[in-house]
Amino acid sequence: MSPRTFRVWLRYGWTEDPSEAWLARDNDGEVRGWYLLTLPERENRHLADVNLVVAPSRRRAGLGTALLGHAADRARQADRTLLTGHSEEDSAGAAFARSLGAAHRLTPIFSVLRLGSIPPGHLADLRRKADAVARGYSLVSWEGVTAEHRLVDVAALLGVEADAPRAAGEEPQGWDVARVRVADQRLADQGWRFYSLAARAERGGGLVAITQLGVDPLDPGWGIQLLTAVTGPHRGHRLGLLVKVAMLELLGAHEPYLTQIVTRTAEGNEHMDAINTELGFTILERQLSWELNMVRIPWPANPGTQS
Repeated sequence: MSPRTFRVWLRYGWTEDPSEAWLARDNDGEVRGWYLLTLPERENRHLADVNLVVAPSRRRAGLGTALLGHAADRARQADRTLLTGHSEEDSAGAAFARSLGAAHRLTPIFSVLRLGSIPPGHLADLRRKADAVARGYSLVSWEGVTAEHRLVDVAALLGVEADAPRAAGEEPQGWDVARVRVADQRLADQGWRFYSLAARAERGGGLVAITQLGVDPLDPGWGIQLLTAVTGPHRGHRLGLLVKVAMLELLGAHEPYLTQIVTRTAEGNEHMDAINTELGFTILERQLSWELNMVRIPWPANPGTQS
């Protein structure tokens, strides 16, 4: 993340839920570890999510455990009962989670599309393939915030993510017009160029499929794929493939420095994984999502933390 994106992430996380960041410094004032704690407000009010990092030179000395205890104490004060987090597969973070007795929740998979590796004519072939099935639909795109007349449709499409695989007991986000506006503002605060491309049903005129992607102007070689969704009654018409191919065509005209696109799916999302494979995405890394009951986390020692 570029500095501006990182600052906004520390302030808002990836949702509008309140977050707080804490640093651990040594006696010389050097930062040796930190964590970001996010406390969901509308859904999953029993959860607290922690993103915890310890400098490699200071690992295996108790600092991670102390920071986790401090985060758990903050979460307890907010009446949370379950702490969640994530790590890369086969990493020090995964070993740390297992040592605490954390349970595996889900395996998010990050995949990357390297635009230079797409064979000539491949996207055109996929576009013809999708167009042949997606009859009765047209495409519309926009950059930046969602126009007022599209807010209801976009909220409904964002709500389709409730169908995606998720950990047991986790509630999906409920979307409404107000939440779309807040999400748009958060992306604007990050300074991203943010693109949306949707399919409209000619019968009825409503938006029935969407894909969204962001590019950080300070790191324009990477695109971050956000949601792709198709409403239930309109599945089976290759609309997911259609909007993603059309987005790549749009980016070719607007983002000359873009070379790679990264996307995240939950393991078991077979339909979206199949579309990504058709496009040429390959697995970049697997992450493990963890959960730990608060009663299993020790009360904190004093790690010398500062907010």
